[in-house]
Amino acid sequence: MKVSTIYKYGFNWSPMYRRTTAKLIDVSDDLHFVKIRLKLNWKNRNYAGTLFGGSMLAATDPIYMIQLIQILGDDYVVWDKAVEAHYKKPAKSTIYGEFIFSAEEITTIKELVSKDQKTDIIKTMNLVDDKQNIIATFKKTLYIANKAFYKEKLKAMQSKS
Repeated sequence: MKVSTIYKYGFNWSPMYRRTTAKLIDVSDDLHFVKIRLKLNWKNRNYAGTLFGGSMLAATDPIYMIQLIQILGDDYVVWDKAVEAHYKKPAKSTIYGEFIFSAEEITTIKELVSKDQKTDIIKTMNLVDDKQNIIATFKKTLYIANKAFYKEKLKAMQSKS
């Protein structure tokens, strides 16, 4: 079975992700592209009858981090560090989001970590409706480090406490 298939169905069957009410609907073989769908339903409808912002945020939260973990491999540590959410208009129907890493971005990340042992990157993605109207924009900050460097950093922090 392909890694992309395991990634897609692992997410969709995971209780953590299922509770967001979103679903991964497309994952490229190299994991550089992921598309999600979030349907408006009784589980994620807010008081105003539109899609709850927390459901939108939760649906987008783990994707970039786990994408990078899989793409970069075992020599790296990746953590979500921050998110900035901007809700542009109410979601009254099904919405979609795409998470994309180019080959150049991956090369740049590896070069930065090779040079400085760690880096932060910012990725911005939109949730859109069927007509490509932007419903929400999320700006994610991700921390990426060399695994050996990260382990030493943790040891140093633990020895201080």
